[in-house]
Amino acid sequence: MKFTVVGAGAMGLRYGVLLQAAGNDVDFVDAWEPHVTAMRANGGVYVTRDHEDRHLVPVNVYYPEEYHKQDRDVLIFFLKQMQLSDMLKRCAHFFNDQQYVLTCMNGMGHVDKLLQYFKPQHVIAGTALVATILDGPGEVDFVGKVGAGTMNLANYTEKPDDMTQRVVAELTKGHFNPTLTTNFMGTLMAKVVFNSVVNTLCTLFEITMGEFADYKGADDLARQLVDEAYDVAERMNVTMLNTRQEEMDSINYVSKVANPLHYPSMYQDMTHNRPTEVDYINGYIVKMGQACHYEAKTHAFLTHLVHLAEHTRQQNVTQSPAVDTVEQQELA
Repeated sequence: MKFTVVGAGAMGLRYGVLLQAAGNDVDFVDAWEPHVTAMRANGGVYVTRDHEDRHLVPVNVYYPEEYHKQDRDVLIFFLKQMQLSDMLKRCAHFFNDQQYVLTCMNGMGHVDKLLQYFKPQHVIAGTALVATILDGPGEVDFVGKVGAGTMNLANYTEKPDDMTQRVVAELTKGHFNPTLTTNFMGTLMAKVVFNSVVNTLCTLFEITMGEFADYKGADDLARQLVDEAYDVAERMNVTMLNTRQEEMDSINYVSKVANPLHYPSMYQDMTHNRPTEVDYINGYIVKMGQACHYEAKTHAFLTHLVHLAEHTRQQNVTQSPAVDTVEQQELA
């Protein structure tokens, strides 16, 4: 199949490189100049796995304005939520009404933006439980052994078609361990709830997922956030993919077993003085609650705390030398 990955950050590279290794024709579109320049100069991207076996993988990478191929079967979007609107405008010239879209971006809000450009029956969205880090321009690290991690995905219409099955087959060849569901909102909300606990709390206290899980009160903290999010979902008539206990088990497994040494993506953004996606994670749960006259007070409090931390860091940056601007992204 022919894929174009829009957003060649950590996760975009992981998906594109592994789909390319599985025999697919893959292009990359990105707007971060140092990153594009490095890959073009090197003839590809340097890939490591758990910081070992550094090797060059040839890739075709383009800026949005110079990319004009319209024969692509599937466009894969991996961007920060706040980047998507602008990138869609910059890429619209190579969209057509036959293309399918796949996205596993963090948070919520991206699907509505994609539906402005693509047919509902061509939109596939999901969640990826796997960690990846962009170590610098042209350098990406895949966390975990080959086949590590899983993903869930669903059609926006909740009606899988032949193209969807082809996409799932290629993802399986790429060792992404996909599970196709017919529960669109429940599938996406599972990742939002997961991130609302691990991403946010690890960021606020600048700790790894394992350090969070080692705290004796971690389950109590997680349970309060999970229960509040599920209360909102039930009032909005969203059938969650997991039960409350299964969500707790997922949080514990990923934090203690799968990625205990990992710093989540929100932490990576915070420490590089970039805006976080908290408004699209905890803040999204708050907005859902408001729509059904329910106050998600704990999620609202954490949203404010993250913004306070952002504000404090920005105040310090204005009084300090320029900070490192290396982009790092992870969807775990």
